[in-house]
Amino acid sequence: MTATRRRRIVWCLRGAALAAFLVYLPGYFSSRQGGLVEVERWLNHPVLLLGTAVALAVASAVAQFEFRTRWAQIGCAAVLSPLLVIGAAVGGLAWFFGGDGRLVDRKPDPSRADHVLSVTDIAFSIDPVYRVELLTGSGWSARHWGLGTWDEDDGFVRADWSGPGRITVTLQKEVKVFTVEEDGTLGEPSVTPRPRQRP
Repeated sequence: MTATRRRRIVWCLRGAALAAFLVYLPGYFSSRQGGLVEVERWLNHPVLLLGTAVALAVASAVAQFEFRTRWAQIGCAAVLSPLLVIGAAVGGLAWFFGGDGRLVDRKPDPSRADHVLSVTDIAFSIDPVYRVELLTGSGWSARHWGLGTWDEDDGFVRADWSGPGRITVTLQKEVKVFTVEEDGTLGEPSVTPRPRQRP
């Protein structure tokens, strides 16, 4: 392989690595409060996209070296091939199984249909982990606002609309009430301890 061709391959690999990283960034920023729901769903895959970026960067670093003998080329291929196959398998499994979780409940605000309360089980194991979100808008302009994530130890019971623009999250030990502003943002919750139930 000529030096010019090798340099071209190195820069192509680096460009692809940078592209994978840049594709991931909008998904990462959309995973924050007020982020776009669809952008997060399609692009927030760190294992797949960042793993691809790292694999391409490593491949570009290896491609810089000149392997003059046939045995050196075979040795390089023998080391890199399993790494690339394993990386592709892990990325594929992360894409397939690392979805948005299992939807448990979805309730629109009684006063406006473009505000939806969503409860999703995002656990990878049998024990549930509940993510409660407010979804505002629709289609590609839909945004999400997180109310919290609770597992079994936190004693999550339910999340409901307790009135127009008012969400109540009930836990075993306390009740959190959130107020939804006109623009869809959430105010600070008011927290009230739940009275102990007699056995």
